[in-house]
Amino acid sequence: MNKGSSEHFTVCLVIFEENEEAQSADDRIALLRTELNLSADFEFHFNDNSDGVRQAFLKAVVPYNFFYFGFVVNKAQLYGDGFKNKESFYKYICGLVFENAKPHLSDAIVKIDGSGDQTFKRQLCSYLKRKINDPALGKTYIHKVSTPDSRGNNLVQLADMVCGAVARSYRSDKADRGKYRQIIKHREISVRFWPSLAD
Repeated sequence: MNKGSSEHFTVCLVIFEENEEAQSADDRIALLRTELNLSADFEFHFNDNSDGVRQAFLKAVVPYNFFYFGFVVNKAQLYGDGFKNKESFYKYICGLVFENAKPHLSDAIVKIDGSGDQTFKRQLCSYLKRKINDPALGKTYIHKVSTPDSRGNNLVQLADMVCGAVARSYRSDKADRGKYRQIIKHREISVRFWPSLAD
């Protein structure tokens, strides 16, 4: 949200309906490092990786049965003191993404990139379960939330690469803006740009 930061803020949620499929995708990402002659601890991180690595990664994972939701915030259109606090803003946007995905969630095990301090990570985990679950109706949409370090978690890296592809598609200054998102387009359930003119 600070001056000089990016124009948009993008959050993506990647969902696997079956644990076995998630594990297969995890194994495929591990194998891809060998195929690309990368070290075993190489991190797939969209902003840091080359075009070749980005394309190879997305093409390797797209056959697996996952889908994703995205939420892209136009920061210039946000007003009010509530949006000035980085942590409150992040929790709020994450909550909106999970609200959009709620019809697809049931006892979900959620993993979020473990950046940030421990106190905030605990607050975020509690916030999401409190906001999304509905005990009065006996509905547990989120069973567990954890915040693993992305460097050691292939599926968190998958979410980062999907998020990077979506975010890049809104960069008018990039000639390749649509290339990466197009690779995974058929895995997309919804990407909302907010605030839109209709909001």
